Amino acid sequence: MKSLVSHEGQYCANCTTPLVGEFCHECGQSVHSVLQPMHHMFEETVETVLHIDSRIVHTLPPLFLKPGFLTLEYFSGRRVRYIAPFRLMFVLSLLCFFGLHLATSEVIDQGLAKHQQRVLSDRGSDFAQAANADKVHELLDDKINALDAVQTFGSTTAAAAVGSAKQALRAAANQRLAELHAQPLPAPASSAVTLESPFPHRVEHFRISWLPGSVNDRLNVVAQHISDNMYAATHGDEATREAARDRMVTGVFGKLPGAMLVLVPVFALLLKLFYVFKRRLYMEHLIVALHSQAFLFLWLLLCTLLAALAGWLEPHALWTTTPLNWLERALVLWAPIYLLLMQKRIYRQGWPMTLLKYWCIGWFYFWLLSFVLLGAIGLGLAH
Repeated sequence: MKSLVSHEGQYCANCTTPLVGEFCHECGQSVHSVLQPMHHMFEETVETVLHIDSRIVHTLPPLFLKPGFLTLEYFSGRRVRYIAPFRLMFVLSLLCFFGLHLATSEVIDQGLAKHQQRVLSDRGSDFAQAANADKVHELLDDKINALDAVQTFGSTTAAAAVGSAKQALRAAANQRLAELHAQPLPAPASSAVTLESPFPHRVEHFRISWLPGSVNDRLNVVAQHISDNMYAATHGDEATREAARDRMVTGVFGKLPGAMLVLVPVFALLLKLFYVFKRRLYMEHLIVALHSQAFLFLWLLLCTLLAALAGWLEPHALWTTTPLNWLERALVLWAPIYLLLMQKRIYRQGWPMTLLKYWCIGWFYFWLLSFVLLGAIGLGLAH
């Protein structure tokens, strides 16, 4: 242990208390001056913002592998070597939703690209299985509707290929109609048809009688923003539609961290109600809720990264598919097992009562989470 060194003749610049050691024992101010070289300031800024120190190594492994360990350490007063619960949960939530945003965008883009390619490459080979003219017309309508969707939501290159794909489908349909000795298709209209939006551009003003006027006004503004975003996502040129869709997706993921932050005190209140006879302070339940949420965010981030790794390795190393699939299944099962063990270790009740409360808390938490996510999605769409 380092001995305290008296700085004889030196006083704290903030409260004039005689200094003993590097920090004032009255106000906590450091003896070191803030007037430092730029590289020292940069190092301190990085440490403050990202909090990159040994506490990450001491916090993340037990958070994921030792149910309830961090919470019990915090209750015992051993807190300095670990990241604070709120900061831990908040940082992991940002990382988790950022990873989900990237993964979701990539999956959606890949799915749309495959669907568009399949639709554009369809030349009506299944018309040969049509038994009558009505079946031919039904198949053709389905294929034309799919091409119209590609033209509306697809890229500019895909939209340009829609015209030739429609001509090929009509030719294949006419060929099958001729084989069935039925009337050919009528000539297509020369003028372009403008699709009407299923969403009105202006929403009708509404008012809920039991809500204050300011709340009703805010709800109307949110409804109008949602309508405007949906209208922009289905109308206009390709750049406008793409910008509207990106704005809505970004808005949803931007609201999720704040929504999950609101859920934490409600979850702590739920724990307080179910363990009221344990006579624990609400703050103790809040720490349990923070560590539980932090684990779930870390777990979800690892699931996302593992799925992305499996998708990236599959074309290059097919042998990794089976072990990664088993690892994904084990990771999925670990979350409910972890939370159950954490609840058992912290509140120290018998297994029958722990299982009963675990099921009840999980049921209430599921509906709370669904409500919060729906609210976040609504606010995100109004971004």
